[in-house]
Amino acid sequence: MEYKDYYQILGVSRDATQDEIKQAYRRLARKYHPDVSKEADADKKFKELGEAYEVLKDPEKRAAYDKFGSNWQNGQDFEPPPNWDAGFEFSGTGYTGGDAEGYSDFFESLFGRSGFSRSSRRSTFRMKGEDHHAKIVIRLADAFHGSRQTITLNRATVDEQGRVVTRPHTLHVTIPKGVVEGQRIRLEGQGMPGIGGGPPGDLYLEIAFAEDPIFRAEKRDIYMELPITPWEAALGATVTVPTLGGNVQMKIPPGSQGGNKLRLKGKGLCSKTRTGDQIVVLRIVVPVPETDEQKKLYRKMAELMPINPRAELGV
Repeated sequence: MEYKDYYQILGVSRDATQDEIKQAYRRLARKYHPDVSKEADADKKFKELGEAYEVLKDPEKRAAYDKFGSNWQNGQDFEPPPNWDAGFEFSGTGYTGGDAEGYSDFFESLFGRSGFSRSSRRSTFRMKGEDHHAKIVIRLADAFHGSRQTITLNRATVDEQGRVVTRPHTLHVTIPKGVVEGQRIRLEGQGMPGIGGGPPGDLYLEIAFAEDPIFRAEKRDIYMELPITPWEAALGATVTVPTLGGNVQMKIPPGSQGGNKLRLKGKGLCSKTRTGDQIVVLRIVVPVPETDEQKKLYRKMAELMPINPRAELGV
């Protein structure tokens, strides 16, 4: 996927004001409009201009896009990092893919699949403030136990000079025990102020999990890979297994194979009404023989327990 330098496409600097961006778009849109321009690639350029303006005219999208800075050049291969948009507030509360229609894969990867629709309320004298949403990244342990956290989000605004700036929005959040990735937490009254004495909007926090060195979550189930020795797999054993709630003892059945899955009931992400398990995937660690005696032992095993593990492949 190619990186799109929207500033370069519009021919403006990265510190351009919102008015300068609007003026540049209008000028270039008139130049490359398919009904006016005689250039062969006018239609392509016109679409690129529209996509660039869609991002840079919106202070929220622009602030998030600017997170990548000037480290990327237009046309370079690009893949957005996981949870790249975490910590930014956006307007709206519900998912929509409509904004990405007709735009590039680059736009869709950033704003299409995770873009939120804006609130659509009729204008009245007394109106509730606009809802906001943001993504926050927490540890699996926070989801397992529940926690109380202080987080700071970036809320984009336009200053008196017409430039986009981000201001910190700090708040205290209770992470419910057993929350799952993608779940949203509603913070009442933490959105934009109301109009005409109306109540403030709400803030919806979408949960994402930070990468964990041992565990990974699939909905409420927690997966982990457990290294075991060949003799533990062959003979069976009782071993210590880490869980998010602490170490537990688990029996490995005799004759276990690498890739076998064992279930620890109730050791996943559990709320008051729903229960997850921990799935332990066995990985057999084969010792490397370093002495003649150790090599002799392997040869003896081959003699006493002949097996063709590739028989099922027909070889």
